[in-house]
Amino acid sequence: MQTQTTPTVSRSQPQASSQPQASGRSLEHPRREAIRLEDVLHALSDPMRMRVVRTLAEETCELSCSVFDLPVSKSTTTHHFRVLRECGVIHQIYRGTAKMNALRRDDLDALFPGLLDRVLAAAALQEGRLGGDRG
Repeated sequence: MQTQTTPTVSRSQPQASSQPQASGRSLEHPRREAIRLEDVLHALSDPMRMRVVRTLAEETCELSCSVFDLPVSKSTTTHHFRVLRECGVIHQIYRGTAKMNALRRDDLDALFPGLLDRVLAAAALQEGRLGGDRG
């Protein structure tokens, strides 16, 4: 999968004063045209990753990794976020010491129209049918 390194500091656009400055560290993300359907479906197939995606879909802002209280170890949580990022489902950026996460909804909707909305709706229906966990 071809990736691009997304710089975490934008010199062309000033940072909002309410957000901490992005650090010099950067993370690799696939370019929009390199995102593959099978990778996205793989990323969405895990209940913990689906929980992350559902939470991000409900928000209009970036969320820190620490917001997510997954019932797995920290290293497993890190793995799930890495899979979501490398598959093109989320965008991650460092802001100070926090790693912030946002759903790549525009990219996913452009590449696979309706997929994300249908998967999220199906997950909500499954939760209602089976009850319990938001996975």
